[in-house]
Amino acid sequence: MTILDGKKVSNDIKDEIAEEVKKMKANGEKVPHLAAIIVGNDGASLTYVGSKVRACERVGFESTMVRLSNTTSEIELLDRIEELNNDDNIDGFIIQLPLPPQIDTQKVLMAVNPDKDVDGFHPMNFGKMALDMSTFIPATPFGILELLERYNVSTKGKHTVVIGRSHIVGRPMSILMGRKGFPGNSTVTLTHSHTKNITQITSQADIIISALGVPNFLKAEMVKEDAVIIDVGITRVADESSPKGYVITGDVDFENVSKKASFITPVPGGVGPMTIAMLLKNTLLARERHLAR
Repeated sequence: MTILDGKKVSNDIKDEIAEEVKKMKANGEKVPHLAAIIVGNDGASLTYVGSKVRACERVGFESTMVRLSNTTSEIELLDRIEELNNDDNIDGFIIQLPLPPQIDTQKVLMAVNPDKDVDGFHPMNFGKMALDMSTFIPATPFGILELLERYNVSTKGKHTVVIGRSHIVGRPMSILMGRKGFPGNSTVTLTHSHTKNITQITSQADIIISALGVPNFLKAEMVKEDAVIIDVGITRVADESSPKGYVITGDVDFENVSKKASFITPVPGGVGPMTIAMLLKNTLLARERHLAR
């Protein structure tokens, strides 16, 4: 069994990006600039955006954090998005989700200039991805592809089962794993909360990508020998024995499933670190496109 070490691979990617940035500086070029809008004081969101800012510093990017109060109106947020759309100094930006209830998330994501949408959430970028055109791939799916590629995990002709159909992970993964090329060329089954006989389906899978958000959902009896397991789940589970009072748990019963798997991602340290690394990669791509325009 091989651990797909997202922490190590993400550090490798950051080092590669830092080298690219050094070359840009040496050529007198402007370095990539990533902005993040965060609305409210959600603890997990603040932590996540903070780690994105630190990652920018590490690779030599410029970064801007736009913090707005929990009472910000939809109009005010749309105005800030328009400012970033028109700011030539900003190459790409993200809107940290979730947003407060008074704001229509879909309307907000639609307002982002697709050329600066480094999260890959705009329908134009999603559509291009579905059509195999060059675009921004959402960071978490992009990270999973990168892990599969760097560990040379065979995907051609394999049966991939995706658990969960979110627009951020499940649905894009189902499209990407079926595309031509590597990683891809697999036969994909997309499962969700209404899927019947899920164990029957997962036990036939060569590759399982679980993005459900239910701790320890995938058990050893649901997995065949030598399956590849990608665990996207990340849930805080109360644990009094832990100094923090909780542990981070994935969708997969790691202890038992890992005994049957050929490759498996740990939680934490698997898919999570890859998400930020690929956001940086998308920002680098946005800078290149910006120069081309």
